[in-house]
Amino acid sequence: MKNHKIAVLVKQVIDTRHTEQYSLGANGTVDRNALPAIINPEDLNALEQAIRLKEKFGNAEIIAISMGPQRAAEALKEAMYRGADSAVLVSDRRVAGADTLATSYALSLAVRKVGADIVLAGRQTIDGDTAHVGPQTAQALGIPQVTYAEDIAVENENTITVKRRLDNGFETVRTSLPALVTVTCTSAKCRPCNAKRLLRYRKADITVWSADDLGGDVMRFGLAGSPTQVIKSEQIVNEAKGSVRLTSSTEDIARLVNQLITNHSIE
Repeated sequence: MKNHKIAVLVKQVIDTRHTEQYSLGANGTVDRNALPAIINPEDLNALEQAIRLKEKFGNAEIIAISMGPQRAAEALKEAMYRGADSAVLVSDRRVAGADTLATSYALSLAVRKVGADIVLAGRQTIDGDTAHVGPQTAQALGIPQVTYAEDIAVENENTITVKRRLDNGFETVRTSLPALVTVTCTSAKCRPCNAKRLLRYRKADITVWSADDLGGDVMRFGLAGSPTQVIKSEQIVNEAKGSVRLTSSTEDIARLVNQLITNHSIE
């Protein structure tokens, strides 16, 4: 039976619940080391799908892959505690400050280097919300992509079937392998860290690759390979403008209706 390699793209992101100190450097990049971090939520959904695929295939290996500073190894360790078999961190100053295009290029080289025939990723990240990296990585690899996956079934060792969530329902598609699939937050939640896996992997080494290890065109890495750059970022805080307490009196109801008609909420 074929031994599948399932790569899961994992990103350590800023915890957007705690961004009081959020700020950009002079070059438009964020000092992530100064802010609390978590695994991108939808990447955990993707990891759960990878674990389920491994159970269905019966002969598979899950490799978590991330790109970022050394601190991102924390996210990869957590992925191993939850179900990944090994992990690779792409960390090099030359890949820092990358936009989605440069990021996907570097990740595609890492995926190709580990020899994965299935690539899973969260639909998008909470710090960018572009949903670009998954599709762009598939494009760089030259493999089929299926987006907005809610469930993945195995048809045979060379084919998977994906249930996609659409705005008005679902769609089921079939793709041959290798392929890349992005997973939504409506997919099954990832299982928690396992105590036995924590004891097994807490002292395990994370493989770290530099830009030289990846190979490729160095001018396509990091800021040098990023055609888009962040110029300005602002923290938006929604504040209530106060409230009005209404009674069930005819006068209050009439006043509310008149206000709604005036501001065109109703006609």
